[in-house]
Amino acid sequence: MSFSITEENYIKAIFHLQQGEGNVSTNELAAELHTKAASVTDMLKKLKAKKLLSYEKYKGVRLSSEGKKLALAIVRKHRLWEYFLVDKLQFGWDEVHDVAEELEHISSKKLVEKLDAFLGYPKFDPHGDPIPDSHGKMAVQVQVNLIDLPLNRMAEVSGVGSQSTELLELLKHKHIGIGTRLEIKRKFSFDHSIEIKIRNQNPFAISQQLAQALFVKPV
Repeated sequence: MSFSITEENYIKAIFHLQQGEGNVSTNELAAELHTKAASVTDMLKKLKAKKLLSYEKYKGVRLSSEGKKLALAIVRKHRLWEYFLVDKLQFGWDEVHDVAEELEHISSKKLVEKLDAFLGYPKFDPHGDPIPDSHGKMAVQVQVNLIDLPLNRMAEVSGVGSQSTELLELLKHKHIGIGTRLEIKRKFSFDHSIEIKIRNQNPFAISQQLAQALFVKPV
């Protein structure tokens, strides 16, 4: 069965909003997709008819196993294309999201499998998010929020909490990316900012807000 770009965007949005066992409300979905609740209701009825989700008025929505399978396939394509754009075409990690949003709707399974093999079966995209494999399984990364890292403990940046252009531009400006090794030298109680040290650079302070948007794994 083939699906429209709009249908695929709905499925992906529900997947990202659906945490644990909770249902996603129509209002949450409308806000995520920047559309009216009435339009959301119409689309949910269509997707329910295609057996991609369970939906009851006032109770919200959850993906069925078929819907989850489709969502993982879309996420897989999106993250593989992001990896390709950064690793092979030298795009900045803050430039790839919108391009990957378009490329994720290419339906050729053969292309996706060949892309995965060409890239060497990467497990994480350029932002540190896990890439589902062809069976929908994702690698688990043991990581902590940078703010929780003990002093003088070397760690490697493994993920970002948001892919907003503003955050990625700031990280680029500070020469922080996935794989950057750093340690915390001081924590300031006044504003909860921290001083970090990256190899071959002088220590510098970053805000609590920025530290909370970074995930690291001890090395």
